[in-house]
Amino acid sequence: MRGTATETVRRALSDADPLPGTAGFAGELDGRLVRDVLGRHPLFSDADDPSRWSFEPTALESPRRVPAGTVRTAAGDERVWTLPEPAPRDAETALDAVRDAVETSVGDVAADDLAVAFSGGVDSAVVAAGVPDAPCYVVGFPGAHDVEAARAAAEAMNRDLRVVELDHADLERAVPELVRATGRTNAMDVQIALPLYLAAEAAAADGYDRLAVGQGADELFGGYDKVAAPGDDPRVGADTVRGAVRECVETLPAQLERDVLALRAAGVDPVAPLLHDRVVRAALPLPGRLLADVGERKIALRRAADGWLPDAVVDADKKAVQYGSLVARELDRLARRAGFKRRMDDHVGQYVRSLAE
Repeated sequence: MRGTATETVRRALSDADPLPGTAGFAGELDGRLVRDVLGRHPLFSDADDPSRWSFEPTALESPRRVPAGTVRTAAGDERVWTLPEPAPRDAETALDAVRDAVETSVGDVAADDLAVAFSGGVDSAVVAAGVPDAPCYVVGFPGAHDVEAARAAAEAMNRDLRVVELDHADLERAVPELVRATGRTNAMDVQIALPLYLAAEAAAADGYDRLAVGQGADELFGGYDKVAAPGDDPRVGADTVRGAVRECVETLPAQLERDVLALRAAGVDPVAPLLHDRVVRAALPLPGRLLADVGERKIALRRAADGWLPDAVVDADKKAVQYGSLVARELDRLARRAGFKRRMDDHVGQYVRSLAE
């Protein structure tokens, strides 16, 4: 079992408790394969024989993922956990719960052999604040927003920042490695995973075995533009902020599989304190006005960080990692140089597949 003790998983099954106080888990229990409700640890079995299983798809001839919240046996899959859908709490109670959960979770992170993936946004800054002696890593091409934001935040927080400056050779080398590790070739997945992979690779080369990340904050706390005015945004089906955020939370299992496999392939184990069960429990009842509006996103997380982080870091705007690092732009440039023009359907994805082959 990876992530927690087997007895904890047994109790979670017996009590039908989807959030039993862990940071996720996956593995074999009493002849069954089990994976937590958010899929924080990837798990696969052979398509023809569930008794053959692995945490990495590359170890199996025909890998088939175990869905989040599921028990798999030879008889098939059973969904045993689903995320709670609590009613919204009053704002003061909800904010206090978030503050306590976040401070406890980041404060519980062991600092041994740990580095921090750091972009200068509130997510990674909150994580970094819990491990004040850990070095911070940011990756990006020259002129990247994330590099400049990380430098400003690291200076404000008096942190050691290690800048990994990228070039095209880094992308050309890393893309096939990522495709092998994750099994994904679509452009968006590769663009998102590349900065994580390259930051983890740099930390591993410096001797760090674990990388703390801010994963989950955007989904749990309303970090995406599309959730701020959901009734007017075709990217979400919900017509309320809470409903739109719930849609984002439900995308986490697929995203986390990609990210965890990428980080492990780079040589580190991910540490994601903002995805601990206690943080999830605190985030789910947040009222819409503590999630996002047209002028601000991740409102509760920012308010929880007030007085803990410098004001400039609390209020920092954050670009998606593939854009803030300029990886998406430069991968597109490489694709076009290789003859995959924008008029072609999925030209970056075609380029990715050509490198992987």
